[in-house]
Amino acid sequence: MIYTKTGDKGTTSLVGGTRVLKCDDRVESYGTVDELNSYIGLIAVKCEGISQSISDELKGVQNELFVIQTLLATEDAELCAKLPQLPAEAVARLERSIDNMTAELPQNKAFIIAGGSEVSALTHVARTVCRRAERCCVRLNQQQPIDEQLLKYINRLSDYLFVLSRYFLKLENKTEIYWQSPK
Repeated sequence: MIYTKTGDKGTTSLVGGTRVLKCDDRVESYGTVDELNSYIGLIAVKCEGISQSISDELKGVQNELFVIQTLLATEDAELCAKLPQLPAEAVARLERSIDNMTAELPQNKAFIIAGGSEVSALTHVARTVCRRAERCCVRLNQQQPIDEQLLKYINRLSDYLFVLSRYFLKLENKTEIYWQSPK
């Protein structure tokens, strides 16, 4: 059954059974990563006709984000250690992708405004959600330390999404939109 009615009064269960308010920083953290994961799923579908390899890479990112969500939803360190962990090479893989895409892009010399194409704009939305997820995780980390690797991954993922938004425009032969100071 999808509904349990146990959250009707504003609480939810963490992995392990502890009940917390739905506005708890831990819930906010994994919920925001869940939102990010959903946007990345949308981008993966939208870019299938542009680049199947990027779509596949994004589906891998989704799996890693699901691991992060689960770890963020677990406050018990002993239980957390028994769960699937973020692969050690995950951050390095994002960095390689960033480097490979950047090598094909013109140097960025101005502020870029989201747009140019639908998939590029959606990638910018995901980037901003990723930054919000990072802020939530940093806030949580101030109260209850979380794995440093998760923070690195979320930070690097926002960089990846920025470069990917630019890379989509290159693949689609579209033009980047640059910010212009009001006159």
